[in-house]
Amino acid sequence: MISFRSTRAYRAAFSAAVALLVGAAMSQASAETSPTAHATGAAGNPVAAATVRYQIRDVDRGIKFYTQVLDFKLEQRAGSAFAMVSKGPLQLILSGPGSSGARPMPDGSKQEPGGWNRIVIYVNDLDAQIQKLKAAGAHFRNTVEVGPGGKQIQIEDPDGNPIELHQGGGRK
Repeated sequence: MISFRSTRAYRAAFSAAVALLVGAAMSQASAETSPTAHATGAAGNPVAAATVRYQIRDVDRGIKFYTQVLDFKLEQRAGSAFAMVSKGPLQLILSGPGSSGARPMPDGSKQEPGGWNRIVIYVNDLDAQIQKLKAAGAHFRNTVEVGPGGKQIQIEDPDGNPIELHQGGGRK
């Protein structure tokens, strides 16, 4: 049986998604609070290529990091409970301790920042982005890794959530 990952359709869809993210990474974002026009799905919810929720400890600090350091756009804010930021087709929900998305699970497990699953942001100039992050005092999880698909580095947002910055194009 041929896996979906080896099909031409998958490769074409993957290439299109990568192209969208690369283009989105180059777009100029701002920290204004007016909502961006998004297609809407069921119950009027915005539709994006991907929506990710990160647990954070401080909504103001999270907004500042994502909008000022990583050039996301502030889409929505609900006081200190949560905010939504976007970059191209990615919507990132920043759930503060007071948000419904941060409540404990029925077994009492707490939702906390961190882990190894991460968003990937494609950049054209990884070295320049690293300098910007260093100037902002960002925490780096590793040094630049180079492989057949390009080079990447992992950072953490102020609450410990992982972010990978990736520059394609093979070994450089």
